[in-house]
Amino acid sequence: MPDAERKTARTTLGLLLVIYVVNHIDRQVMYILAEDVKADLLISDAQLGWLMGGAFAIFYTFAGLPIARLADRGNRTRIITISLLLWSAMTVASGTARGFMGLLAARIGVGVGEAGCTPPAHSMISDVFPPEKRASALSTYSLGVPLGTLFGLAAGGYLAQELGWRSAFFVVGVPGVFLALIAKLYLREPERGRFDTDTDLQQDSLARTFSFIVGLGAMRHVLIATALQTLFLAGAGAFHASFLRRVHGLSGSEAGLTLGLVAGFAGGFSVLAAGWMADRLGTRDVRWHFWIPAIGALVSLPFSFVAYSTGNTSLAVAMIAVATVFNHAYSGLTHTIMQGLVKPRMRATMSAVALFTMNLVGFGVGPVLLGVLSDAYGAEGGLSAALRMLLVFLAWSILHYVLGARSYARDLNAKIPSSLSTA
Repeated sequence: MPDAERKTARTTLGLLLVIYVVNHIDRQVMYILAEDVKADLLISDAQLGWLMGGAFAIFYTFAGLPIARLADRGNRTRIITISLLLWSAMTVASGTARGFMGLLAARIGVGVGEAGCTPPAHSMISDVFPPEKRASALSTYSLGVPLGTLFGLAAGGYLAQELGWRSAFFVVGVPGVFLALIAKLYLREPERGRFDTDTDLQQDSLARTFSFIVGLGAMRHVLIATALQTLFLAGAGAFHASFLRRVHGLSGSEAGLTLGLVAGFAGGFSVLAAGWMADRLGTRDVRWHFWIPAIGALVSLPFSFVAYSTGNTSLAVAMIAVATVFNHAYSGLTHTIMQGLVKPRMRATMSAVALFTMNLVGFGVGPVLLGVLSDAYGAEGGLSAALRMLLVFLAWSILHYVLGARSYARDLNAKIPSSLSTA
């Protein structure tokens, strides 16, 4: 890439990363505020699960697809800017809720707004970076998850302790309004499909797009694998702060800072390292895109089990940190797999389909299921037992990563028209 194009690509990626960090700050702050919200509004763990995952995920997923279809044919930067403004305003509104239903409505608004962020962002990144650089680029974008978690949990815990949970929502929501103005001024729409000259650049109908996606064996398995892994990670992530506060006696600010540092450093290292490894090992065998998250999930299992079983606080935190290094390797790589398998004007739609399954199954089921299990097991050890139960879904995801690798190399060629593939 020429220097000017490289600079533009890095600027685009950098701004999209900052927006994604804000996206996850506004989402993750609810996790650290959960205990304060529960005590103030007098709600159950199951209701907390709906606030942290269920309702948010349902509206996030169903809003994502029509927004993504618009992004595949329209201006992606405008969609991201409007979405950023909406979810930031709804985060501020969360602090004004006077009951469960009011807060639920505000969190639904956050979900609808955030649905317009990642699908067009994935599409844009795939248009400013060539295929051999996409794993690193998409993994860099995925840093928004651990960095947003770091700031959301650490700042949320401190703000709740000093100002109260309502003010915490206001403080983390307002910066997004100003960031939307910066995005409006500096985020530029890239040329669509500039690195995909050998593929069909026309937008297919929604039916043909779905038919193409489900017709790929590698795609079916990566969608199932990411949904299952996200179910565990979303459920555990939603209740980790409550786990440290109830089981290990940490304060809100202590739990927020601890988990924020774990997510920011362990999670951030994992995402970047996995992308770097995939770009290099993938040149020898593209199946490493599947094998890396499979190995990561497998290695993380015993560390997670010990974390939720021990009564030693330091050991529990250390085990969560080690598990995070391995079980977050999937984050950028699975999106790299999916973006590489589809045609250029399917990419935002593909991202929306991926987020549909990951959020509906992961965030929609994970926190709610964990909350229900915790209530069922009871106060004494219930949350620890529920966290251990969810590990079965992480183990299940490994099978689909391994199965998906088998047809991945062949499925990568499905997007090339037969007239070109036989030329």
